[in-house]
Amino acid sequence: MNLRNALLASGAALTLGACATTGPGYGNNGYGNNGYGNGGYNQGGYNQGYCGDCGVVTRIDMGSGSSSNAPTGAIIGGIVGAVAGREIARQNTDKQNRKNVATVAGAAAGAVVGNAIQNRNQNQYNVTVRMDDGRFVTVSQSDVNGIQEGTPVRVTNGRAWAR
Repeated sequence: MNLRNALLASGAALTLGACATTGPGYGNNGYGNNGYGNGGYNQGGYNQGYCGDCGVVTRIDMGSGSSSNAPTGAIIGGIVGAVAGREIARQNTDKQNRKNVATVAGAAAGAVVGNAIQNRNQNQYNVTVRMDDGRFVTVSQSDVNGIQEGTPVRVTNGRAWAR
């Protein structure tokens, strides 16, 4: 019985002693006040309040979108619409004048749709963000939604969102 109590007491003393020990990497030199948590990214301790997707906008430029008024979208849309209108009319009517009307209507509708698609993709902004971990990330998006240089943002799904 004495041997058993002595072993239990020794085990408890070793366990408690290991918990109370401070060594390199744990006290003021490690994850605590003077280590990774101070003066860096996580004020107050390891991984507390850190956002891996967060940063600050450093630059906004007009991107690779076309700023000219080229009629490319309307032309391509008109051709596709004319072919589609003609094919639909060919399957549904035998009269030539109805086929012609369907071709013209398809061309007009295709031109409108093609122009709208081209205009939607026209404005692109390249937003450069200095992430909290020091990296620089540039994302392209069609609008900035009030974001300007110096704005804190979160970068997710290829977009910068104001925080």
